[in-house]
Amino acid sequence: MLKTGMIIAERYEIVGKIGTGGMADVYKAMDHKLNRFVAVKVLKPEFRADTTFIKKFRSEAQAAAGLTHPNIVNVFDVGDDGGVYYIVMELIEGITLKEYISKKGKLSIKEATSIAIQVSMGLEAAHSHGIVHRDVKPQNIIISTDGKVKVTDFGIARAASSNTISSNVMGSVHYSSPEQVRGGYSDEKSDIYSLGITLYEMVTGRVPFDGDTTVAIAIKHLQEEMVPPSVYTPDLPYSLEQIILKCTQKSVDRRYSRMEDVIADLKHSLIDPQGDFVKLTTVDNDAKTVVISEEELGEIKHTPKQITKPEITALEEEKYDDNDYDDAEEEYRPRSEHRSGKKKKHHGSGRGLTIAALIGGAVLLIVLVVVLGRAAGLFGTGSSGAADSSKAEAKQESAADGLATVPDLVGKTEEEAKTLANDAHLGVQMAGEEASDQEKGRISRQETAAGTQVEANTTVKYWVSTGTAQVTIPDLDGRTGIDAQQTLEDLGLQVNVQKEYSDTDDNGYALVDPGYVYNVEPAAGTSVQAGSSVTLTVSRGVDYGDNAEVPSVVGMTKDDALTTLGKFIDIQITEQQSTEAAGTVIAQDPEAYAAADPDQPISITISSGDKAPSTDGTASTDGTASADGTASADSTASTDSTASADSTVSTTTSTADVNANTGWKCTQTLDTPSGYNGGAIRLELIQDVNGEPKASTIIDGQNISFPYQLDISGAEGVTSGTIYLYEEVDGDYQQLGTYTVTFKKAE
Repeated sequence: MLKTGMIIAERYEIVGKIGTGGMADVYKAMDHKLNRFVAVKVLKPEFRADTTFIKKFRSEAQAAAGLTHPNIVNVFDVGDDGGVYYIVMELIEGITLKEYISKKGKLSIKEATSIAIQVSMGLEAAHSHGIVHRDVKPQNIIISTDGKVKVTDFGIARAASSNTISSNVMGSVHYSSPEQVRGGYSDEKSDIYSLGITLYEMVTGRVPFDGDTTVAIAIKHLQEEMVPPSVYTPDLPYSLEQIILKCTQKSVDRRYSRMEDVIADLKHSLIDPQGDFVKLTTVDNDAKTVVISEEELGEIKHTPKQITKPEITALEEEKYDDNDYDDAEEEYRPRSEHRSGKKKKHHGSGRGLTIAALIGGAVLLIVLVVVLGRAAGLFGTGSSGAADSSKAEAKQESAADGLATVPDLVGKTEEEAKTLANDAHLGVQMAGEEASDQEKGRISRQETAAGTQVEANTTVKYWVSTGTAQVTIPDLDGRTGIDAQQTLEDLGLQVNVQKEYSDTDDNGYALVDPGYVYNVEPAAGTSVQAGSSVTLTVSRGVDYGDNAEVPSVVGMTKDDALTTLGKFIDIQITEQQSTEAAGTVIAQDPEAYAAADPDQPISITISSGDKAPSTDGTASTDGTASADGTASADSTASTDSTASADSTVSTTTSTADVNANTGWKCTQTLDTPSGYNGGAIRLELIQDVNGEPKASTIIDGQNISFPYQLDISGAEGVTSGTIYLYEEVDGDYQQLGTYTVTFKKAE
């Protein structure tokens, strides 16, 4: 490791270390000759005596030095100073694309496409110089502070004209092409594949293939079909998804042939997002069988089918780190070295046919013996054999009818589902992920119900459980009990509200004012399951015994009144028609400033405006409102009903009713929320009116179709609001998401 202040080649003064890789460290340095900051890549000391690594290091410099492009990190200098091998590069202030994705989760379509175009242009420049990057991944893409995208680290690049094959898998396995993990020849199409995987991660926030080991991931690149990116990003434009799929075809012949074509389609997708201009080459199932020659057959027999044993060993020995910037060791050897040194003796075709004939005759003889033996009763069949025979016959009959029975996939792993589907002559495809009661990683539901008869080879879609949804208890200090209760309920928690007198300071004042949050259990920052019970403790202020002064609440909103009356344990709430604004307190008993026992009931009357008092649930049947501020489903209004001190009475009305006389309108389309299962919907609008949150219900318990056209009125003079969307699941409403909406004054 170089020390700060050290000067290399009498020119580059080390300022500090900014990164490290498998074979080199990267330092920020001052170029005193040109008076500018640069990045200096220095070979690690343990590799300086290794001629192989030195050769690779120099090869990297030579390859990169020939490239000059706005989307490539430029190389300025290369040299050796007293055994310190270095490369001087352009210093880019910014972060890697990997870090950028980690911060944002996933990128917008426009942003991801723009980045992909810039990366493609840099790679196109490299390919035009006969250089294949071979390690395209988000870690090797830098986004500068001014928004420029640059490709860096041609650490395992080599001249495309080379006809040798690497004995090691190059690049990071999450982004490696099938031919790379197979140990085959890499060309420009390998970079196109890696670019497609990178673009997939940008728009979905995840890589398509993952696993516990590099071998497992490599096998998936070779054998498994990836989940379409639109499963994780439903609003992904059709054209962009087709571009990703074409880039990531397992067969090189089906990918884009040139980076120029990728760039052209990416630019086209910005103009025509839903266009069908990307042509994918599909497998021709109706193609005629082609008989290969004996020479071709011999070549196939002596060619590794997939990953050879040395290559698997190399993969297993590789320590993979998703944030690793290491350069893979680059060693080349001729294809012939992969084969055994011993030459096998080849026999003539005539002798091969004779052996085949003898084997075939023997098999035929065995079959005849078994058939004749069963006919003569020489071979018995047990119950197990009968059962197997019955199953086989049923399967054959089903296949003959062209029908298949959908198995029950719920609760199964994806591997188990694939096995069950294959046995039933069906295909399966993951449709997405969702929170559920099923164990994480197991199937939570399936599109086609188990037991359904469908055509053979039908694909059954399924969803994978992410486990029970987790909710983090927020920090509620300094908030009113009413506000805190609503916040917790919006998170899908069951809130149990209770009141306690507050501790006092040295002067006898309450540490927490009446009506404000005193404590919450579990504590803020704790992660709990959605639907869990939370105890919210609201302060009653100082305990003055049974002679407390009643504050004045007439003219306040209901929520403000309940907060102000926080000392009182039991508040009776009634509604009365009046000329005052709905929700305003128009009377109280006892009167303001009277002395009263805070443990005894106190009543307030709320204006219902110019409408008759609500009869859809202002109190429970026993005269006490529930803790969550809403009445039970079968409750009726009562003028003498009581409510708990912290409760609010639900007066569910539509936004259109509440704001019928306003000229502030909102028209907006709501897209399908993530995880929506087709259940009944509740839409609630929350607006900030004069510093107070005002809620109104737009839809309650209706089935709607998405995209949903929203056309509502809002509070006078309020330009914004938040729509909360809930879906009914097993009798309870669960929040799926929120939408920020804008209101404008009607012309």
